[in-house]
Amino acid sequence: MFKKDFPYFQNSKTVYLDNGATTQKPKSVIDSQVEYYETYCANTHRSNFGHANKATQEFEKTRTLLAKFINAPIEEQIIFTKGVTESINFIASSFAKDFKTVIISSLEHHSNIVPWHMQGRTLGAGLEVVNCDKNLNFDLNHFEELLKANPNAFVSITHISNAFGTIHDIKTITKLAHEYGAVVMVDGAQSLSHFKIDVQEPDVDFFAISGHKTFAPTGVGAIYVNEKYLKDVKPYQTGGATIHEVDYSGSTLLDSPYKFEAGTQNIAGIIGFGKAIEYINHVKYETIHSFEHNVFKYLDEELAKLPGIIFYNDISNSIGSRSFNFEGLIHDDIGILIDKMDIAVRVGHHCAQPIMKKLGIKGTIRVSVAFYNDFVDVDKLIDALEKALSMLKD
Repeated sequence: MFKKDFPYFQNSKTVYLDNGATTQKPKSVIDSQVEYYETYCANTHRSNFGHANKATQEFEKTRTLLAKFINAPIEEQIIFTKGVTESINFIASSFAKDFKTVIISSLEHHSNIVPWHMQGRTLGAGLEVVNCDKNLNFDLNHFEELLKANPNAFVSITHISNAFGTIHDIKTITKLAHEYGAVVMVDGAQSLSHFKIDVQEPDVDFFAISGHKTFAPTGVGAIYVNEKYLKDVKPYQTGGATIHEVDYSGSTLLDSPYKFEAGTQNIAGIIGFGKAIEYINHVKYETIHSFEHNVFKYLDEELAKLPGIIFYNDISNSIGSRSFNFEGLIHDDIGILIDKMDIAVRVGHHCAQPIMKKLGIKGTIRVSVAFYNDFVDVDKLIDALEKALSMLKD
């Protein structure tokens, strides 16, 4: 039904089921970039001629849209970045480095593990990891134990596991963390493509946002910063567009968000991000959730019929991604074979090696759906998997 809005599906016969890696882009997003480069390409926040003013207005329009989209109280709390990876590195380097302890979950992407290692933190030495149960659910009891032992910690938690689709209860996690004086950052890379986010509802302190996983261009994202921390966060980079006044004796910076957005931004990409938000608002999250829920449920039911399939969690607390393996077979071999049948899925460790090691595996086959996927896509996947299994077991 929605594929008509996405040029990729008119130009490719591939069954695209790798939405956890990146989503396809609606035509309105693509057209907005072409329009910028062809009709009013100019830098923002500098020159005052007509096209420069229009570029600045369209750029800032996205900030306004995004603030409203996630219910940020003021636009100054939205700082544009290249994506979630840069957002996490930004806050890790410019704010969280001063905390004695950082607490993460067992299901983190490497983007929420490696930045802490770069600070010299390792397990039990400035870095603590919350356990998960056999269904990969967050262990709140263990979390509270860690908070008691490490008051005033910095908590950095993924909202939705990119590898397994497990949803963390951010509202409960944030409330508990705040009771122990902790500050909370949420990795929302997988969030906005699936459901509505209200940053005031769980009262998070930082929320990292991905554009390209939310039907927007690559190289675009943002970090929401709770207003009470805006003056405490130090600039990650400085230079053009960040300053109020400069001479050789010193510099003074602008207020947020501009002091955090050094250099020329991905102007076309950010304008495209605004169009992606408008597209989601047009489709509505209720529709997105309904379509995706039905396809995700059907996917799970059909996969379960395949012989020798191994799941690592059920979907009662999951969304978007379904990970699995087959007994006695290598996931890479499956991926290679179904690619020949024009099925695009992800195989490997999904930038989540620690949880793979905990499970005693090297990786999984991951199918990740979006609302434009349908039952026909699932049927084609199942048919390809059946053929692959037949070839590999002969």
